[in-house]
Amino acid sequence: MEPEPPEALISRFKLQRVLNQGIAPRASKLGFPLISTPDQSGRRITLLGEIDFKPTLLTAERAAFPSDQKALHAFHAAITNVQNLGNNDIYRWYLASSAITEGAPQDLKLNLIYPCTEKHVKKYSPQDVRMVTETPEIYTKYVRPYMERMREEGRLNWVFNIIEGRAEQEDILLREGAGSGSEEEGFLLMPDLNWDRKTLTGLHLLAIVERKDIWSLRDLKKEHVEWLKHMRTKVLNAAVTVYQDLEKDQLKLYIHYQPTYYHFHIHVVHVMCEATSTQAVGKAFGLDSIISQLEVMEGGPEGSMAHTTMTYFLGTASDLWTEVFFPLKNGTKR
Repeated sequence: MEPEPPEALISRFKLQRVLNQGIAPRASKLGFPLISTPDQSGRRITLLGEIDFKPTLLTAERAAFPSDQKALHAFHAAITNVQNLGNNDIYRWYLASSAITEGAPQDLKLNLIYPCTEKHVKKYSPQDVRMVTETPEIYTKYVRPYMERMREEGRLNWVFNIIEGRAEQEDILLREGAGSGSEEEGFLLMPDLNWDRKTLTGLHLLAIVERKDIWSLRDLKKEHVEWLKHMRTKVLNAAVTVYQDLEKDQLKLYIHYQPTYYHFHIHVVHVMCEATSTQAVGKAFGLDSIISQLEVMEGGPEGSMAHTTMTYFLGTASDLWTEVFFPLKNGTKR
């Protein structure tokens, strides 16, 4: 008698219960899934069951996407059950199913940029990453003018569309300060476009301030400490108000540098969210750490993050690398 092939064991597995999926079997008060321990943000599931009455663990993980053209065409053709989550300017995002079967779960999160620019193509292409050191002099001479140029090119249209009520109003979870006459106090809370809006431990929100005088963390001064503390309190209160299964100590707040766009915003992320490069050292700067740094900073109220030296990483296809830091490294820019 030939031995049973290993593949046959899979079909003989009998499920007892989900052990770990990043989504618990019961729902939260607001319908969002709860999780005991996150596992690849829901992309891996571990099942407890049995084979021949013997306890068995089966772990399934989503495979990598195919890379050959034929398989990619087939993958695209199989996308069904597309649900629009929102759109603003050239950006759109959806949930969809990757199986033709009727009633297949929406297991894909799609982001569409249409029409995209050459800068988008560079950003999403494979590229090397380098650590750079930005002194106050480099910031003032090269980086600040670059930020100003990016703002003048209309890169913030989609942000202003939201703040001024022309787009994505249905996605705003909470707006603070609207109509109060104090732009400094105003902000809105909304889902980050990379969150699936279902998995609570994958939660990623953006708190976008209404004030337009702060472009990045470089504009923060000692005089902003109380404002930042006030913002931290209001943002945390807003998040746990919207998602009542959350507690404040389950959230972390950070600011990107360099940010994707030059209008001040705070990232609000579940502490158990799978960490990616966007949360790494050299990209994400904790709000509490920034506040502490400003508190001990010399120079009175005008003491500023613009006066500090910052180290962070850049992709080698980015304009800041090709136009500023690579020429500085090679000695062709001084």
